[in-house]
Amino acid sequence: MINKAATLAVFSWVLSGCGSALTVLQDDADVARDMRKQKTYCQSIPRIYSGLTYDFCVLNAPPDPSGFLVPFVLLDLPLSGVFDTVSLPYTLYRQIEDGNLNIYWRSGGG
Repeated sequence: MINKAATLAVFSWVLSGCGSALTVLQDDADVARDMRKQKTYCQSIPRIYSGLTYDFCVLNAPPDPSGFLVPFVLLDLPLSGVFDTVSLPYTLYRQIEDGNLNIYWRSGGG
């Protein structure tokens, strides 16, 4: 029973940090706020393969002082690729309907 609980806890923890789970399952405003906190240079990310794009944006951000983020993101890349592929029908629909996920909103029209 402990092994199942530990596996479930680890799986939940990994998914909570998975770029795909964050970008597909969270509200757009929450994703944008998280990416602004990490000071990524990305202005927007496409919804198709958004998890991989999210991970690359995080890798392109200023270095994390703890040094923990880069190895975690490198481990997340293959998982995001798999999850992004599985969720492709949904993300294609969202890309067509909503366009890119904007990280920084421009003030003023257009």
